[in-house]
Amino acid sequence: MAIFTKTTKEAKVTKVTKAKKEGALALGSRVNAIVRPHITEKAAILAEKGTYVFEVAKDTNKIEIAKAIEALYNVKPTRVNIVNLPDTRVFVRNRKGVKSGIRKALVTLKKGDKIEIL
Repeated sequence: MAIFTKTTKEAKVTKVTKAKKEGALALGSRVNAIVRPHITEKAAILAEKGTYVFEVAKDTNKIEIAKAIEALYNVKPTRVNIVNLPDTRVFVRNRKGVKSGIRKALVTLKKGDKIEIL
């Protein structure tokens, strides 16, 4: 059935364009995984020990976070732990409200590697 098969040139072109699109999407999703560094006293103490804290998107997993750290800071994490902080109820000026929870990633690097956050 020669009518329905693609030529080798067309097949190569479609493979290349697919790979470029997937690579661009993968890079974009990896970079968007990290929202911001989480800067607190406790995070500063952990940073001295080689563990850095980041606020991450709700729908990311450990592998995506590790790839994002590698793409942004050019260091390879040895371990990634995730902490989900729940929503908290607040009472401000006689009104009840909700402060949205966050998702934190604790990224551990091997000895000698550092990330410059500030």
